[in-house]
Amino acid sequence: MAALSGRIICRFSSLLRQSFPVVSRSSLSPILRSPWRKVLVVGFGTSLCAVPVGQRSEPTLSNESLIKRAASLVTDSTSTFLSQTTYALIEALTDYCTAVYTLISLQQRYTASRDKMNPKEESAIWQVIVGARVQMKKLHEECLKFESSWLRAVNLSAMAAEAAYQAGADQASVTVRNHLQLVQTQVQEVRDLARTAEAQLAATQADEIRKSITEEKGDPPGGGSPASSSSEEEMPEAYLRED
Repeated sequence: MAALSGRIICRFSSLLRQSFPVVSRSSLSPILRSPWRKVLVVGFGTSLCAVPVGQRSEPTLSNESLIKRAASLVTDSTSTFLSQTTYALIEALTDYCTAVYTLISLQQRYTASRDKMNPKEESAIWQVIVGARVQMKKLHEECLKFESSWLRAVNLSAMAAEAAYQAGADQASVTVRNHLQLVQTQVQEVRDLARTAEAQLAATQADEIRKSITEEKGDPPGGGSPASSSSEEEMPEAYLRED
């Protein structure tokens, strides 16, 4: 066994001498005298060149996928615009309703206590009523401005939802449609409150006008004066006499 191992080693050594020629000490001396850093750099660079570097290739997206992504971005943007305009409109309508009810309260107080006030007090409260009317008008104009922006946001959201549906972004389309339905319901509720307040204001102003007319004529609240009743009864007979 030992003899066999020796023969294998001798054979392997002869093959090595044939493949790689023996380098003499004189040929190695320039390399040994060179700085060790240069030798290390050369060896390291050679090793890097020998290692293959693989390139990472990201999967390419199809045109359909890119369109879906773009449609989703559009729906997100329109939803943000719609949310902001909805908040502004609801806040403006709420302030407007508060101003209307404030004016109603002032007018009712004025109508109820007008007979008990002196001219100075009546003039003071009337100035407050005029200021409340100016504030209410200003808030109403602000509501109209925000409502215009809100309607544009509603139209854009509806178009974005349709575009997302046509592009195949079904989830984005459903999301923006649900959002659109929600804000429309919220705005409609506040609009109804504003209309109710306006109706009460109109009724209060009508009562004030009727009371003013009654006081100017000096008639009792329940009906006309005797003089007016008699003149109304005599009017047909006068027409008959003229005929």
